[in-house]
Amino acid sequence: MERFVSGSRAALQDHIRQHREIHVVMGNEACDLDSTVSALALAYFLAQSSPAPGAAVVPVLNIPRADFALRSETTFLLRDRGIAAAALVFRDEIDLAGLHRAGLLSLTLVDHHVLPGADAALEEAVVEVLDHRPLERHRGPPCQVTVEPVGSCATLVTERILQGPPGVLDRTTAALLHGTILLDCINLSPAAGKVTPRDVACVALLEERFPELPARDAVFGALQAAKFDVTGLTTEQMLRKDLKVISNDEVVVAISGIFEDLETFLLRPGLLQDLEAFCQRRGYAGLVAMTVSFNERHEPTRKLAVYSAQEPLRSALCRALEEATTPSLLLQPLPSPWVSVVPYAQGNAVAARKKVLPILRAALGGLGAAGGPEEEVVPPPTPMNSLVEECPLAQPVPPLCPQDVLERVSRIAGGQPPGSPK
Repeated sequence: MERFVSGSRAALQDHIRQHREIHVVMGNEACDLDSTVSALALAYFLAQSSPAPGAAVVPVLNIPRADFALRSETTFLLRDRGIAAAALVFRDEIDLAGLHRAGLLSLTLVDHHVLPGADAALEEAVVEVLDHRPLERHRGPPCQVTVEPVGSCATLVTERILQGPPGVLDRTTAALLHGTILLDCINLSPAAGKVTPRDVACVALLEERFPELPARDAVFGALQAAKFDVTGLTTEQMLRKDLKVISNDEVVVAISGIFEDLETFLLRPGLLQDLEAFCQRRGYAGLVAMTVSFNERHEPTRKLAVYSAQEPLRSALCRALEEATTPSLLLQPLPSPWVSVVPYAQGNAVAARKKVLPILRAALGGLGAAGGPEEEVVPPPTPMNSLVEECPLAQPVPPLCPQDVLERVSRIAGGQPPGSPK
């Protein structure tokens, strides 16, 4: 894996010079750990398993390089596993639209399956999708589609690798996938409402193949600590750290994951001015901040706050969240220092952002225009020296016994798990 990543940039430049095909594997525009590792691991697998590789397979991180430092859990894990940030290719370092116009681009999407509107022209280049979100749009042949309700997209990537030629899975790739699944699935805790039996089976198999992998508690603890480390971050950086955007024809609303307690966040000096400046600068009519914390049993506590200087929009978003039934969020109002910020405690602690997004999208649709998919308003810029944006199961899943794990491992090793590409 280390050699593959370190050679990706040179391979990309070489194929551009020779006008040869480039196969990009790219995660979503939030570019969290799951998106990053899924892109790296699947690209590595495709490059290693192709019998006669004509295309350069290049993993691309779907953010500008300047934002990478904000993904603290990702920078921690890659650094720990010897993947140099300098070797990675970021979205502002490759001209995907130019490659597509030149007929050189094929594109695999991981951890998302709908491109933002600004990237609509790239849809023609999509040859495969691997995602764990509810399906929002269908793709016909020849695009290969795997959309399965598991806790982590890295689980689907692990299953895919295990179906391939023996020996492709190396220690570094296994460690990246192992850590990502553990973080995404809250250390496989059923109380968090995210883990599925397939996530458990993949972690067990990785540990069986590589017994030297660190203990689960140690891996999860280190990644969780890195993820929630917001030391020295400005309010704008905190809002950008885990950001998604939804829109209709009239307004754009940001949804930010905040990695500290909501009450602490609301007491940040100058917060209201920072919220106003952040939204004005990026063209957002409103913002929903969502926080989560976990106790020692990995049980989540969630809170959220709705901000908008526009009272009708603020009221519409609040009403939609308060009255939601699929799922019900069980919101309880909290004190607020400002009229334009409405905070809540969220009684339904397993309803993560993936379940709140459809509620907000429907609210935007009710304002007079059809809600659009998650997207960034402005795509990452193309530089002058270019190389030419949770699972839906809310019920806890009982842990697998060893026999279940072995049976599932045998099934993966001997064939294809349900829903996998043929």
